[in-house]
Amino acid sequence: MSTQSEDWMDLYSKEPEAEQEFVIPEGPLLFYNELVIDHFTNPRNVGEMDDADGYALIGDPSCGDQMKLWIKVREGRIADIKFKSFGCPGAIATSSMATVLAMGRPIAEARLLTDDDVITALEGIPEHKRHCSLMGVGALLAAIRDYEGRCQPEGTTADIAAKKHDIS
Repeated sequence: MSTQSEDWMDLYSKEPEAEQEFVIPEGPLLFYNELVIDHFTNPRNVGEMDDADGYALIGDPSCGDQMKLWIKVREGRIADIKFKSFGCPGAIATSSMATVLAMGRPIAEARLLTDDDVITALEGIPEHKRHCSLMGVGALLAAIRDYEGRCQPEGTTADIAAKKHDIS
């Protein structure tokens, strides 16, 4: 004879087992954290700018992500920044954070931002989504180059180099 009760009601009268605390596994992240989800669901600095000083349109052909980014520069600093992105949650969240990190910085300092800075600010992203962080920083750098190209007087070294390499 079994020592366990065969009464089905006993199954529901047992004390629930104590829940174990969730521990983040060591190794690469496999999911989006709360900060990444927040930047995806509530992206900062979304929009367009008609009177931008710099503009960039970049994309990642391997996954179809695309981003447009506009900057307004005042007294050598990024006074305003806007973006529109078509992509996965990782691409949108990292683009949002890239704009947050760039806002208010001097151009020279903004140019030094890296995808690792964005990932660190977001407290990590899944390993297989690291390439998404490149889009925000890449668009920022391209918009800065566009701004600097617009500000270069004709005949400067940068203008001559651009013409030599057929860059306009």
